[in-house]
Amino acid sequence: MKLSRLLPVGLFGVLVIFLAIGLTRDPSVIPTEMIDREMPTFELSELRDEAVTVSQDDLVGEVTLVNVFGSWCVACLQEHPTLMELSRDNTVRIVGINWRDDREDALAWLMKHGDPYEAIVFDAESELVIKIGVTGAPETFVLDPSGRIRYKQIGPITPEVWTKTIRPVIDAMESESVS
Repeated sequence: MKLSRLLPVGLFGVLVIFLAIGLTRDPSVIPTEMIDREMPTFELSELRDEAVTVSQDDLVGEVTLVNVFGSWCVACLQEHPTLMELSRDNTVRIVGINWRDDREDALAWLMKHGDPYEAIVFDAESELVIKIGVTGAPETFVLDPSGRIRYKQIGPITPEVWTKTIRPVIDAMESESVS
């Protein structure tokens, strides 16, 4: 009899504990299995020239931002001025992944807003973005010179995100290579 009265109280206590743990987590942080892994194997056409292919081998040699964007993406417009400034200042190599887009729409969008990308992977069928765990655009991956993913930014890169989050990741990678 006493056990049957304690069971609801115990279940309620467990529920409260799970709720308390859930409320302490940042909902904007989505873990990724890709951190510290190499960029997966891929070979897709370049957005600006269908005859040219881009592969994971093109992402090695220097620190690279791999930015997932689309002409349909409203939040991509928010980060675009920051990417343009980084490109103008030659701060870091930027490679784009144009996702779920029409080639002509993407090219028109870049013509209108500017093109900060050294190369752009055309991923209309989501082949690459599925492999790297993209959940939406914009998302940006920071790759070290060996092509390993070191950081994933979900959402737009604003000047504040660049200064407080991404730049320190790049600085830490550069100091690792010096020592």
